[in-house]
Amino acid sequence: MTHLRRDRLCPLCDGIRLEPFHQDRVREYLRCGECGLVFVLPESFLSVEDEKAYYDLHQNDPADVAYRRFLSRLSVPLIQRLSPGASGLDFGSGPGPTLAQMLTESGFPTRNYDPIYAPDHQVWNHSYDFVAASEVVEHLQSPRAELERIWQILKPGGWLGIMTKRVWDLQAFTTWHYKNDPTHVIFFSEQTFVWLARHWSATLEIVGPDVVLLQKSSSSAPAPREQELKTS
Repeated sequence: MTHLRRDRLCPLCDGIRLEPFHQDRVREYLRCGECGLVFVLPESFLSVEDEKAYYDLHQNDPADVAYRRFLSRLSVPLIQRLSPGASGLDFGSGPGPTLAQMLTESGFPTRNYDPIYAPDHQVWNHSYDFVAASEVVEHLQSPRAELERIWQILKPGGWLGIMTKRVWDLQAFTTWHYKNDPTHVIFFSEQTFVWLARHWSATLEIVGPDVVLLQKSSSSAPAPREQELKTS
């Protein structure tokens, strides 16, 4: 393990209580003692070109029944909590934006955003009743900034639905296939989502082993108007 620099901070909570967690032949993983996030250092990040090349190998077909069944682990509990006519955003929709299509088909109009495949920055000029993020947060190289940006565009009472596999313990992590994807650079634990809920004063619902729902307080300040939001 390399010696931890004194200026290292957790990329999610800015915590300084970092500890070596695991090291394989490719990467070193650190764990934050504040929020429980496990992450790799920026030196292990792929270039944008290499990252896209890896994503291009994915076969996400909106007509694939098995893929829809997989996404329903997030879409079904999210839909159960939405009011009729609610509209939202699929953050990290990927090359085959299936989740947005499923939600729209169920009566909840959903826009797509993906920094590579659907880089429509106008989506940040609107506010939403919900944001869905399926198998995307583990790719975030700047999770604090990206998650705060998502939270900002949620309306009071809105829902953020996240699907990502969670870290359990070191023993399970050492043989975990999920960490072997070179585009997966951060790994959430239940402790991480508890920290997020406290940070946002949000209600946390842990729906399953890889799905959580966070509801924004209905007393939160209204989301900024379109002209007040900055695009990036």
